[in-house]
Amino acid sequence: MTEARTVTPPLGGAALATDSRLLERVRAVGVRTGVDYTDDAAVSDLLARHRRAVERTTRAPAVWIGGLALAAGAIWPFVGHAAPATAGRPLLAYAPAGPLLILAAACLTLARLRWKRALLHKELAGYREALGLARAYGIEPAHVPAWLEGRREDGGGRGATPIPRYAPVERSAEGTGTPPTMTPPSKPEAVSEYERVADQGGWHDEVGWLLLFAGGIGAAVAVSSGEPLGLAALALVPLAVVVWVAGHRQGRRKADLRPEAEAYARAVAAARAAGAETPDLPPQLRALLDD
Repeated sequence: MTEARTVTPPLGGAALATDSRLLERVRAVGVRTGVDYTDDAAVSDLLARHRRAVERTTRAPAVWIGGLALAAGAIWPFVGHAAPATAGRPLLAYAPAGPLLILAAACLTLARLRWKRALLHKELAGYREALGLARAYGIEPAHVPAWLEGRREDGGGRGATPIPRYAPVERSAEGTGTPPTMTPPSKPEAVSEYERVADQGGWHDEVGWLLLFAGGIGAAVAVSSGEPLGLAALALVPLAVVVWVAGHRQGRRKADLRPEAEAYARAVAAARAAGAETPDLPPQLRALLDD
């Protein structure tokens, strides 16, 4: 069973209350959807509950069946054409690919419709509307989860359900809520270092295996051909070990820095949600909030 995890709303009630007109419009959205978007606990529960519902649609049987049918339909013409049982029988060699691809299209289309329906739930749509209104009043969330906008896991793309855009509104000088009491956290040096190294690496395993295979193949060719110079390829084997060790150290360093970086990112998001002025989070730290 997956452990429940508290979700920090991109914007909290304190931030929404910094402008009386914004607060009124957000409450009107809440009346329409049946959710009080100024209640941080209720919004946190709403986001956690709907995220689980959205993720379930991506692991549904239709997704697995569609993926398998798509792979089978794409491979069948090549396998069927080469198989002895279907040699010289084009109907058996190619025809089954058609129904498989149709099944794949149907299953994947159904899965996407269910995924989109989960994202378009009125409670989520209302919260996206509230975030769009906040942006119109000049209040920008520190981070909007990729799943909430139907974007890819890496955060790329516009998304299937983006935050709506509204015409900018000049904020009123008078707010209805108390000034935010949460102080934005200062950035530790470890967080800055994590930002520098987060996107580095990721290639060590592949390059290490490539060097190992190249060294082994070169030595084997040298032995079989009787050419001693080919044994020089064995020098690639210790080089592969060096690459793996460097990758391991880099990975360990990122793992050591990650907890402090994630804690800082969540503190900034919480401070922004409470209405405090905070710096924008870079992509490396926003990715930690999506995990």
